[in-house]
Amino acid sequence: MKIYHQLSEFKKLPNAVVTIGTFDGVHFGHQKIIKRLCELAKSSGGETVLLTFFPHPRMIIDPENQELKMINTIDEKAQILASLGVDHLIITPFTRDFSNLSAEEYIKIILVDAIGTKKIIIGYDHRFGKDRLGNIQTLVENSSVYGYDVEEIPEQDINDVAVSSTKIRKALLDGDVALANEYLGYAFSIYGPVIKGDKIGRTIGFPTANIFVAETYKLIPGDGIYAVTVEMGEEQNPETYRGMAYIGQRPTINGMTRNIEVNIFDFDREIYGQNIKMNFLAFLRHDVKFTGLEALKLQLQKDKEDTLAFFEGIS
Repeated sequence: MKIYHQLSEFKKLPNAVVTIGTFDGVHFGHQKIIKRLCELAKSSGGETVLLTFFPHPRMIIDPENQELKMINTIDEKAQILASLGVDHLIITPFTRDFSNLSAEEYIKIILVDAIGTKKIIIGYDHRFGKDRLGNIQTLVENSSVYGYDVEEIPEQDINDVAVSSTKIRKALLDGDVALANEYLGYAFSIYGPVIKGDKIGRTIGFPTANIFVAETYKLIPGDGIYAVTVEMGEEQNPETYRGMAYIGQRPTINGMTRNIEVNIFDFDREIYGQNIKMNFLAFLRHDVKFTGLEALKLQLQKDKEDTLAFFEGIS
């Protein structure tokens, strides 16, 4: 997959099969759109193009609002899209000027003149252009003028509940990673380097790797203990371990910062500075303040037993 960080880097194609959107999470519903995108490109001899935006439009339109968090970093999103078979990923900087393009200007300048769109596939609720006034009808009305076809993907449901990035974010913030993963179609993950902590965990027999997430916009699940797998080493063929993760402020020791830590089972190497990927599989319990380190140790022993029982149940 080729990645372009400016629309100007992209060379107009003779037969572009295009979809547009933020695609945060690249969830089950998004995957249906991308699957159809690839099918149409294959049947017509075209190339797939996915146009997305970074920063997220709401970060530009409402910059004071720090509450919006993304399910994927832009790099994570790119990796998932590549695995789904997308040929070209255009990451367009979402600016004030860009947001002021009318829907008709958006179609002509971007979709037709810059990309060479011959087919466009969009989700049922897609909006575009200034004040989000453009929709499926706008695309259809302009299709005969510019010579492209439009296909709409209807609302995708799981158990009669519509999949949306908003619902996935809520599930993750509630700690319900199982539900989030069901919507996503893959395990939600966190990626980053291992940094030095205060090493309290190793004094009670549960050493942890502390993960630093550089992207402040990346969503972190709700506080608690989770069953996870940990990947490290080569990206294409990583070493994978089981473990239990902790997210929280460590109230038992009156912690002041929110930590992301993982106790990796059957592992004793020093990995400071190495990047690791942590895949969230199940929520075990909420964060609790214990009377002291001994009480915390007893609970962690139970947490490990619960985590191992979870893995036994899915093996």
